[in-house]
Amino acid sequence: MDNFIVSARKYRPATFDSMVGQDHITSTLKNAIRNNKLAQAFLFTGPRGVGKTTCARIFAKTINCMNLSDNIEPCNACESCLSFNRSASFNIFELDAASNSSVDDIRTLVEQVRIPPQKVRYKVYIIDEVHMLSQQAFNAFLKTLEEPPEYAKFILATTEKHKIIPTILSRCQIYDFKRINISDITRYLSFVAEKEGIKTEPEALSVIASKADGALRDALSIFDQLASFAGGELTYKLVVEHLNVLDYEYYFKITDFLLDGNIYDCLLTFNKVIESGFDGQHFISGLASHFRDLLVCTDNKTVELLELSEKIRERYLTQSVKTSPEFLIKALDIIQKTDFEYRLSNNKRLHIEIALMQLASISNYPTLQPKQTQLVTPPSKKTDNPAQKTTLPPPSSKPSSIPPKPQVSKEINTKLTPNKTTSANINEPKKPAFIPSTISIKDDIIQTDEAQETDETETFDFESDEFINARKIQPEHLHEAWNDFAAKISESHPNLYSTLISTKPDISEDFEITFEVSNLLQQKELYSLKMELISYLRDELSNNFIRLKVLLNTAAVQSKPYTPEEIYQHFVEKNPIVSTLKQKLDLTTEY
Repeated sequence: MDNFIVSARKYRPATFDSMVGQDHITSTLKNAIRNNKLAQAFLFTGPRGVGKTTCARIFAKTINCMNLSDNIEPCNACESCLSFNRSASFNIFELDAASNSSVDDIRTLVEQVRIPPQKVRYKVYIIDEVHMLSQQAFNAFLKTLEEPPEYAKFILATTEKHKIIPTILSRCQIYDFKRINISDITRYLSFVAEKEGIKTEPEALSVIASKADGALRDALSIFDQLASFAGGELTYKLVVEHLNVLDYEYYFKITDFLLDGNIYDCLLTFNKVIESGFDGQHFISGLASHFRDLLVCTDNKTVELLELSEKIRERYLTQSVKTSPEFLIKALDIIQKTDFEYRLSNNKRLHIEIALMQLASISNYPTLQPKQTQLVTPPSKKTDNPAQKTTLPPPSSKPSSIPPKPQVSKEINTKLTPNKTTSANINEPKKPAFIPSTISIKDDIIQTDEAQETDETETFDFESDEFINARKIQPEHLHEAWNDFAAKISESHPNLYSTLISTKPDISEDFEITFEVSNLLQQKELYSLKMELISYLRDELSNNFIRLKVLLNTAAVQSKPYTPEEIYQHFVEKNPIVSTLKQKLDLTTEY
């Protein structure tokens, strides 16, 4: 009975061209060999199983090959290559720093470096897991690493570069190995399966590659394990069953139910997932990945980010047509919060079920129904009626100076959330309490004290009967409603409460309220609740044409001290004893 050799060793790359997913490393090393510009020390760093030690061996073998090919590959026929292949080379040494981490081990290595190579040009030392060396060992290694004999080359390999002292790093050429992408791992697994005579499905190999998380060695280990169980054929069903991977089919079904607002079938499908033995957090993280993949499929520029087999990719492209970026972004926001709070939840199953109910309710949220709520359509989408008429109150202008305008909505600023609604519309249906808000306030940008129109999306007819007959507002009624709102938010926003009661607002004949603040922070805080304040005043004063303009008193801002010297002079003016205290204690105004 022949001894079994695992695929990770049996199909270990032996040339630069056979390295998987590290072309940026191999091409650089080959050019260095071709141009005879080899450093005395190299540091190979990166995640596990991506080919650091393998590349070090190939590099050591190549620079000592006596008959290099034009493509800078070892010949595998000369004495040096043959001795290396038999693991009998006297010129290439491998040292495991995990078990040889003491200063004595490094001293022994330094003594060996003094002996020149036999029959070849270089003597190569490969030190694996170099971060495991002790501090004293690193220090003993410094001089030799910086100025070794011209025939000595050092290749250090590690998964934790941050643990290596800077003086070692500065003496090495550093090569960062990256995680191998799913498509490259899938192709290599297909090559190994063909060599082993195992029939495979592309979807099955893609799942193995995803499970390996960028490590080819892990992928080959999983492949060997499944091949031993399955015999001569690896199917997608067998792989997902034995790797504890949730089938894509569940996510496609759940998404269809969510888009239809079908809460009950969502809960039943989730129950099947739990009964199959899967953890709730595993399900929710998989659903987040599913929505991410759907999102990248909504634009041709990002489809290339989808690393899946062709059959699964086609299903994603088909389902992405039914979804919108707005839905997927809201869904990802809900899932992220659910995943974050999962471990803190006492009833974990109910926690995920509530998230599914929220997801199923997104399609009924007003911002996704432009025909019912008269939303402004983003520029990237076409609509049958681009000039929808709104019923919003007037901007801050005088009726006598502005002629009547057609009621046309302005385009939403593309930097904001595409599904932004006009929250000033009092007839707009309220969103369910459990849907997290992702609406951005356009006026959140801090304005100057120049006269600027607020609520830019609001247009109206100054000569309409509704405006002419609107209820007049007395200043005392405005001040009463204003103070009531300030009291309402006093606990949640104490700073804003102080700002609101510090100055009385003014109102013009066309129902525009002006309120003056003394600094930028007050202005920004007020803008955070501006729309809520407007809505409250409209309800309390029974006038839908109320608007709010926040003015910044630049004189007050400029008069405030900011530099240490200005602050000191300000305190001296208020209390001259501060100057005496500064002199006695020999203090400075710097901080």
